[in-house]
Amino acid sequence: MERFEIEGGKKLAGEIDVRGSKNATTPILAATLLTREECIISNIPLIEDVFRMVEILESMGAEIKWLEKRKISVRAENVDPEKMDFEKVKQLRSSILLLGSLSARFDGFKLYHPGGCVIGARPVGTHFDAFEKMGVEIEQTGKYYSVNASGRKSAKVVLREFSVTATENAMMLAAGLPGKTIIKIAAAEPHVEDLGKFLISMGAKISGLGTHTLEIIGSRNLCGAEHVIIPDANEAATFLIMGVATGSPIIVKNAREEHLDLILEKLREFGADFKINGDSIKVVPAEKLKAISKLDARIYPGVPTDVQAPFGVLATQAEGETLIFDTIFEGRFNYLSELEKMGAKVKQLNPHQAEISGPVNLQGKEIRSYDLRAGASLIIAALVAEEKTIIDDIYQVDRGYEKIEERLQKLGATIKRIQN
Repeated sequence: MERFEIEGGKKLAGEIDVRGSKNATTPILAATLLTREECIISNIPLIEDVFRMVEILESMGAEIKWLEKRKISVRAENVDPEKMDFEKVKQLRSSILLLGSLSARFDGFKLYHPGGCVIGARPVGTHFDAFEKMGVEIEQTGKYYSVNASGRKSAKVVLREFSVTATENAMMLAAGLPGKTIIKIAAAEPHVEDLGKFLISMGAKISGLGTHTLEIIGSRNLCGAEHVIIPDANEAATFLIMGVATGSPIIVKNAREEHLDLILEKLREFGADFKINGDSIKVVPAEKLKAISKLDARIYPGVPTDVQAPFGVLATQAEGETLIFDTIFEGRFNYLSELEKMGAKVKQLNPHQAEISGPVNLQGKEIRSYDLRAGASLIIAALVAEEKTIIDDIYQVDRGYEKIEERLQKLGATIKRIQN
């Protein structure tokens, strides 16, 4: 086990680069199973979730070569799902994305229940319903899903909810099938669109990317392809909020404004401003942060639930009361108890709503990272706080943020990784 030790209360300065999107990389790696030909993926973030997905693909027989530091070659010519490393599957929530690509290629297989962040219930009923409409039968046992895909077919699919991973699974299955599949109530996040662009480069015909209705004409003979992963909008948002919360004029590079429209707008409501030059965004700190009446985490293009916790930390530094409303997960507020240890004024009204009052002078304490986004948020809190903060269980942060302590050190942050 490792922990972060952070001395807060300092202004930051300089530039920080945004890495490739975690939420785009894992489904695109899963999609390489749709072809026997070589796929080359660039701008891959070097994070734990990506390493686990690579290891799962290798365990099934995929040939993987690292061509450069962030560039990978995947050839899934000889793949056997029975050889899958189920222990790795249980560590990775994104392993649920193997359902789509494997169902398109194999008549039957087993997949152990995935792991990942504990942020509330993440039912897979939407996945199962979509697969059933496409002729795939899934039986759930105590430890794994047993999949019979011998009857797979193109179809019209109306998803039960705006589920990102269910949309991605249905897209991958549809891309590997002849005929037209229509997916309605589809998620429209940038990383869903990025997966769609990769599938198009493999030979699928897809219309409606970026909207909630997709039309996909697939093929059983998809080809290899090259693709560059988009920048991680959640990481960009984290760094922008960090700059605003600490009052630091940092420059966030490789950040696409079109993926951050509402994030930037909400930060302007808090009192901050920005200078935008292409894919470079400079924080113009607020003279005084002011609370906003409500921050509502919703499906894209709303404020992502992944960014709700960083905004919660920011609210502790703003004058007034901010209502945080997360409609998606009921476990996203587990970071609030850690903020309270640091002196935050918090009222959790119910599993989906919390009220945060500010400004408060946060104090360094020993706290714990319960999930990926909470961990990144607590780093922001520690950078704001007076004196030393220790954050335990930082593996959760490593799952989504590449060597974050080294990157923050270049901004002048006093942060180090230590062994327990």
